[in-house]
Amino acid sequence: MVYRIHFTLDDLARTRVAQPPPLMELSAAVRNLQNRSQPIRFGSWRRAAHTRLDPKARMILDLIPPGGWAPTFLTSAAIGDPQELLEQVRATPRSQIRKDLAHVAQWQPLPPWAHHLADDSDLLRQLCDSLDHVYAVLLSPHWVHITGEAAADRGKRMRQVLAGGMDHLLGSLHPRRIRWNPPVLEIAMLSGFDSDLHLGGRGLLLVPSVFGAEAPAVDIDAKPQPVLRYAISNDQPSGPRPLFALPVPSASSGARSPLALLLGQTRATVLHTIADHPGCSTKELATLVGIAPPSASEHATTLRAAQLISTVRYRNTALHNPTALGITLLNTPPLGSVNRAV
Repeated sequence: MVYRIHFTLDDLARTRVAQPPPLMELSAAVRNLQNRSQPIRFGSWRRAAHTRLDPKARMILDLIPPGGWAPTFLTSAAIGDPQELLEQVRATPRSQIRKDLAHVAQWQPLPPWAHHLADDSDLLRQLCDSLDHVYAVLLSPHWVHITGEAAADRGKRMRQVLAGGMDHLLGSLHPRRIRWNPPVLEIAMLSGFDSDLHLGGRGLLLVPSVFGAEAPAVDIDAKPQPVLRYAISNDQPSGPRPLFALPVPSASSGARSPLALLLGQTRATVLHTIADHPGCSTKELATLVGIAPPSASEHATTLRAAQLISTVRYRNTALHNPTALGITLLNTPPLGSVNRAV
């Protein structure tokens, strides 16, 4: 059984890739915490999270189980500042809470206390405090890294569109669970849910997810268009790598970088980032490096003038890639390493 999303030509034209919605990604993290899949990728993160979670996290874990349904007001696909979205949860209308819980109850039992949630202000406050705590432990320390991985994935999807059109993009989202059978996108949901969604010219918002490793998710009520969450691919030639266990250059290593000496530290970091995330946009580059978009654009312009990167345009977006000269410069050994090798 599969969930089927039906596209028209207008839908294909309006389909785009966006950054992860914070609450949707948080719900994926909560589900991921409660299963044992991909131990190499997520094992150390789970262990660290379990040691930091307070008992009050239990309310959120009960309402967002490892599989099945969760209330939409806790898992919204709205895109924006995480703290502002957490505050919006506190202001959810009671009628919306009742509606969301009633929908969940059609498919699975609710925890007994949840039946009183819409009518008990103290209980709702406790739930929102639980949500804030879970966000602070599971997502907040890693949000920059998460958005960086998502930015790299968005660059990859743009290159797919350039190379093979929307067919190539939709056909490679999640080969194990998402199949593009034009004009229908077929999704094997973990819940086994079987239904049809006709986009009707609205298009589809695709959002890459770090934590939604095995479970594509669809929000059909998101505005202005439905949302599909898919897993970011982390296939590596050497196998899967641990989440958030990336190598960090040591300031005390003693080896001076010729690249930093030549270009300056920030511009060298920009070149490294473009090489690590080929096809990234200027906005994505700024997010990955942690600088303002105008500054990222200025550095990219300088690197392009030096023939260290190349830039192509897709619609109104500039996509940056390293050149052969840039890769050669990146591979130059640190000063001092040659002396040690002699």
